Amino acid sequence: MNITIIGAGAWGTALAISAGRHPAGHAVQLWARDAVQAQAMQAARENARYLPGIALPERLSVHAGTVPGAIAAEDLVIIATPMAGLRGTLQALRESPAPVAWLCKGFEAPQADPASGSFGLLAHEVRAEVAPDLRAGVLSGPSFAQEVARGQPTALVAASEHAAVREALVAAFHGPALRVYASDDIVGVEVGGAVKNVLAIATGLCDGLQLGLNARAALITRGLAEMTRLGLALGARAETFMGLSGLGDLVLTATGDLSRNRRVGLLLAEGKTLQQAVDSLGHVAEGVYSARTVVQRARLLGVEMPIAEGVVALLDGQLKLADAVATLMEREPTVELA
Repeated sequence: MNITIIGAGAWGTALAISAGRHPAGHAVQLWARDAVQAQAMQAARENARYLPGIALPERLSVHAGTVPGAIAAEDLVIIATPMAGLRGTLQALRESPAPVAWLCKGFEAPQADPASGSFGLLAHEVRAEVAPDLRAGVLSGPSFAQEVARGQPTALVAASEHAAVREALVAAFHGPALRVYASDDIVGVEVGGAVKNVLAIATGLCDGLQLGLNARAALITRGLAEMTRLGLALGARAETFMGLSGLGDLVLTATGDLSRNRRVGLLLAEGKTLQQAVDSLGHVAEGVYSARTVVQRARLLGVEMPIAEGVVALLDGQLKLADAVATLMEREPTVELA
């Protein structure tokens, strides 16, 4: 296969490395926005900024630009930009004859003042607005870029309403170390990928305040219930949240030391400001930017998400650190699944 990946951050580079090592002998083009970065990666044969010490395979070439002009010859195009870059990239790819998939997880920031009733969209909703005829989907699941780039065992979900997109993603990435499972529940897969980032901030806060493993388990479990409620209200299937892109991704992001969103919670627990926490990461933590939209969509749908509400109140400075624990754990007695 000929595969183009747009975006040379940690995750885009990791998947490009994985595809470049694939036994099928894929030809992979990785496109970086910054020409200097692209030249440095091509010369050094590594992404020194995001994945130092991990060699780029021979079948992977690095180029500069945003959307390459030669996509007509590709078998698959992957968008590896943050959520903020998805809309523009999809617009540029709207005539692509090749299947397109995105890697970003989260909700887009509202395109207008939220007070006007505008709300942020999931990735497939953005695609429906700007490129309705594009055959597209998402590749998601519990995965840290460093582990994928090192060839450590990982399992992902390829979700799309189009069978051809699912099949292309499986053909491109499914191999000895990276397993790819197909799903047609793109709503559920995207809700899981978006909400788990918000919940990871809460569990990072819990761990940073040394509340113990019992509290962490309670937050993860109740957080999964919140995620499922929102997903069902948006049209997802309940079983999706018991799989890789729901429970799997939530557990990884909420407990793994490589999680940027969990790290935000840990830094807030240390007394850092939100800006200090974000600046120290060097990467995008999508949960910080998606939290408000998650809560906004939930409110519009009448879905209760008290943990997510608490995270937003903390991020917005409406909740003091000392009061955060009670707010995150607070809920009136009810049956467990409510």
